[in-house]
Amino acid sequence: MITIVSAHPWRGSFNHAILNAITRKLDDEELDYNVIDLPSDGFNPVMTAEDLSLYSRGESDDRLVKKYRHQLMHTDEIVFLFPIWWGMIPAILKGFFDKVLLKGSAFSYSSSGEMIPGFRITRTLLISTSQGESEIYRPYIEGYLIPYLLNSVGMTGAEWYNCERTAHGPAENRENFLRQVTSLI
Repeated sequence: MITIVSAHPWRGSFNHAILNAITRKLDDEELDYNVIDLPSDGFNPVMTAEDLSLYSRGESDDRLVKKYRHQLMHTDEIVFLFPIWWGMIPAILKGFFDKVLLKGSAFSYSSSGEMIPGFRITRTLLISTSQGESEIYRPYIEGYLIPYLLNSVGMTGAEWYNCERTAHGPAENRENFLRQVTSLI
């Protein structure tokens, strides 16, 4: 199963054009997938005191968190689709990681305190859009997000692709990126 996690709120965005291109290709190839559209689902990324009291036990009373956890447990490949805002992932995606990657499903600890990944996701694609150049964001994505967050919970085989100058670059830039992304799927 392939899971796509989308984090852009505006349906008219280039991120949604990418999402549509990906799902068209998956439909054409008759592959099983599901889409977690965080903004459309009304996902609340804020960790409340109640959330935190359950978090330490690896629990949540949020129906979306339960749904997403279930989907991730049955995922072999995952695609994160997001804009880069202020040099990092949007708050809604950070909240997804905070609230959904719970102890007992996303990870556990060995008797010596070492973190043990809970997922067995063999391919992780990060597809982002930005106005700035990819090199600016590389330390955050490849130096932190992939090794310390994704790999630690078993989201492995990570590849990152970023479309630069999305908002103010030439249309050809976006068109080429759409072709590149669909060839990756």
